[in-house]
Amino acid sequence: MLTRCPILHQDRHLILVNKPAGLLSHPNPDRRGEPAAFEGRYDMRTECFDGPDGRVWLMHRLDQDTSGVLLGALNEAAAGKCRSAFEDGAAGKTYLALVRGNPGRDGVWLDHLATTRERGRVRTAVLKGRPPNAELHFKNLSYHAGHRLSLLEIRLLTGRTHQIRVQAAARQHHLLGDDIYGHFELNRRLRAELSVKRLCLHATRLEIKHPASGQTLRAEAPLPEDFQAVLKALGLA
Repeated sequence: MLTRCPILHQDRHLILVNKPAGLLSHPNPDRRGEPAAFEGRYDMRTECFDGPDGRVWLMHRLDQDTSGVLLGALNEAAAGKCRSAFEDGAAGKTYLALVRGNPGRDGVWLDHLATTRERGRVRTAVLKGRPPNAELHFKNLSYHAGHRLSLLEIRLLTGRTHQIRVQAAARQHHLLGDDIYGHFELNRRLRAELSVKRLCLHATRLEIKHPASGQTLRAEAPLPEDFQAVLKALGLA
């Protein structure tokens, strides 16, 4: 068994899974014993799991509290081609996010993000006056005027740590349920009113050129029930 996550697609070269919220993409050295998306010992240098049923090279990461499509490669050649696709911006990553306020009908967010790591804690911040290294495009799918919340479809063009959460918070459009960069008063209120108990961010779709066939592979992860329940309570389902 390569993973305990629901498998969205698997062949001789790739495996795509639907990672649930709360599960690590890879083991955290400071939090030993916590399960991760794939099985086996993880090598931080090669970014590879070595499990009883084979190896899986991790192609990208999702925050622990983010659910959705996660890609692994099943051989080194496929891993190299997929890594190049991510580095070149040729992999399409689409998310759904529930955010505070109304950022408009659509738009582009460009920022320079810097990440620090200290004593197992990772934090990212926007640095003003620097050339952008983070880009995302968003479309506002629906707005709830009563709670002043927007459901955004986000296309991520770069892959910085905590990118969506930090870029949204920098514009006062904090993600609902974000316990690091979020609007904590709003989180408390909607936890009580709507039972929001998770980060409302889901990696809904991944598109990448298959390393063997050259054809576009598209995988979609259904929205988790707890996220669906929040949208239903808001009438945004």
